[in-house]
Amino acid sequence: MTEKIHLTSGEIGSLWTSYMNNSMSTCMLAFMLKHISDQDIQPVVQYAYDISSNNKEQIRTIFENESYVVPNAFSEQDVNMNAPWLFTDVFCLSYVNHMAKVGMISYSGMLSMSARDDIRTYFTQMLTEASDLFNQSSDIAFTKGLNYRHPYIEGPKETDYVDSKAYFKGFNPFSDQRPLNAVEISHLYINTLTNSIGMKLCIAFAQSSPRKEVQDFMLRGKDISKKHIKIFVDILLEDEIEAPSVPDVGVSDSTTPPFSDKLMMFHMSLLISSGIGNYATAAAASQRSDLVTDYERLSLESAKLAKSGADIMIKHQWLEQPPGAKDREKLAKNKRDDV
Repeated sequence: MTEKIHLTSGEIGSLWTSYMNNSMSTCMLAFMLKHISDQDIQPVVQYAYDISSNNKEQIRTIFENESYVVPNAFSEQDVNMNAPWLFTDVFCLSYVNHMAKVGMISYSGMLSMSARDDIRTYFTQMLTEASDLFNQSSDIAFTKGLNYRHPYIEGPKETDYVDSKAYFKGFNPFSDQRPLNAVEISHLYINTLTNSIGMKLCIAFAQSSPRKEVQDFMLRGKDISKKHIKIFVDILLEDEIEAPSVPDVGVSDSTTPPFSDKLMMFHMSLLISSGIGNYATAAAASQRSDLVTDYERLSLESAKLAKSGADIMIKHQWLEQPPGAKDREKLAKNKRDDV
């Protein structure tokens, strides 16, 4: 008889995180599907919903087979399907495209942390579906004339090497500062776009939440995103590089909450974590010292926002705890006390 291979901490953590994220996504996408009218955009939003719903059920089955508790996560109680329309249809497309990017990054990491064959197969499937969703949403955006393209630069005609330490410097205002390279431009561009999505979500969540502390948190997040966008755009414009053309991702004037505060706070926590990860990647890839410093200080600002959000979630018991190791010292003390 073959001994059962138990899930590792990496696999449990990845499955738990994926379940939480997909549970939240099904609520967001279900609301979008009820109201969306654009017949070109609706199918890709439906595909995104189907992916999230199926993923959630697959993980539920895995947990049940392992006799593990299934997270509470989110349910129909966290979405008001009768609330007025909150987003434009183009926002829905931009949202799906952005969350597909988040999914590709997340699932590749989860796959790399998995050892058991069935779990690797699952995350490989998830990575493939996230890639398909990104490609489909990008194709529709292109046909709609939406600009998701990174800025153009002149293509390289020959190879070159760094011939001075000055290549890495960026702070001295009295010396010539080298232009941005292609890698740095790409990260500045993508971080501008992601902050634009985050800013619009903060506006939507702020105006629809009934709690002042949640409203204040979302408005603070909006201001931080707006500040970060300006910093990135100004850096691009210094080199005469066209700033990203952000699609019409508008928000209606509805103040009726379509989502629970618990869901909205969780969603912003996810986006902030993703943003901090993007900044870390950008800092590691950038070769100008001023850019590295910018990403580090902006990451700290985002981390402080995340901390204040976590405090709100803890206060209202919205922050579901991930599975963790047993406190061995506590177990030993409890046993001693029972004797």
